[in-house]
Amino acid sequence: MLFTERPAGSAVSHIYLRGARVLRKDISEIYNIALDGPAGSGKSTVARRLAEDYHILYLDTGAMYRACALKALREGIDPKDARAVGKMLDSLRLEIRYRDGSQHTVLDGEDVSEAIRKNEVSLAASAISAHKAVREKMVKMQRKIASDMSCVLDGRDIGSTVLPDAAFKFFITADSRVRAMRRMKELESRGQKVDFEALRKEIELRDKQDSEREFSPLKKAEDAVVIDTSEKGIEEVVAEIKSLIQSKI
Repeated sequence: MLFTERPAGSAVSHIYLRGARVLRKDISEIYNIALDGPAGSGKSTVARRLAEDYHILYLDTGAMYRACALKALREGIDPKDARAVGKMLDSLRLEIRYRDGSQHTVLDGEDVSEAIRKNEVSLAASAISAHKAVREKMVKMQRKIASDMSCVLDGRDIGSTVLPDAAFKFFITADSRVRAMRRMKELESRGQKVDFEALRKEIELRDKQDSEREFSPLKKAEDAVVIDTSEKGIEEVVAEIKSLIQSKI
């Protein structure tokens, strides 16, 4: 399955849905599960598990912003420069591909799924996602995908902006020190060495930037259920969310 966003002036973008899976065989309508929350809260891991258990698509929206940030860094563009970033979007060729149940982010023909996980890209993604032009382009893509099939989406503004009518909304959070420790372990597993305190400060700075940006800030939707994962394991969180979903079906 492939979703392609082509450069401005080229052929019309399309979504290709091949071998798409439905949420449940006894439910025909399309509906979505929105998970929002700050970095390191565990929402991505939970989202992947929910998608696997319900046999539906998992869309990592953060990967899309990371890809934009990576393109900016590679082209020597300051992620905070709105004009330069806006011009860069004209040549952006971003594809979201699914292979063996996993999402692959393809930028300008290159699979950058690993490259976008570097810490410097994470910081740049927070800055670049603050631009209105970037968010409008990414949100349009996200809504199109979610309108074609049932999905679990995780991000910062899924329930409040991207899919305000999502059937199920959750806000996943955790203490910043816990989130920093999780992030440090993730980076170390990828061969990257980081300082814990520096990482904690970066996470708190990103929280501030994401919460205070003008367009689509990190925000809990009014009807979202808050789940603190500070002292909970993935299995416990997944079970809790599935129980809440089941109670509404």
